[in-house]
Amino acid sequence: MSYVGKWVFHSIGMINENDELVYLNAEEYLNSPMLYIDESDEEAVADEMKERRQMIGGQIAVCEDGKLYMLMPLPEGVSKEEVARAAEAGIIKLYDDMMTDEPKAWEERDGELWLEVGEGMSEDGWVKLSDDDGSLLFVTTRYVKAD
Repeated sequence: MSYVGKWVFHSIGMINENDELVYLNAEEYLNSPMLYIDESDEEAVADEMKERRQMIGGQIAVCEDGKLYMLMPLPEGVSKEEVARAAEAGIIKLYDDMMTDEPKAWEERDGELWLEVGEGMSEDGWVKLSDDDGSLLFVTTRYVKAD
């Protein structure tokens, strides 16, 4: 399997009422309880929903040149002109019309995708990103190949 290509949100891991890790698809995640939000606070609920939509719009670009980009959609309600000005000013970085940080290095080891995360994050500064189901698992978020 080639890891090169675009990977899109599949599901996010959350702890359920039985203290078990379960993975929720986009619709389930959007409709799940907001445990740390006062749901009577309309502004807090709106902010949380905005964050959740950003999360489910996230993607990973695995490039042939050994670089991996974590991609987030542009904020809602921001014009192309505002985005262009922010990118030109160095406020944000863009890749494939999405926001990103500096790319990370990736490599394949024994058929598995590994991501360089830096010293102190693991013994050798790398973590396995691929899982046994053919997905990429970044922290608690699963991505599946779009290509």
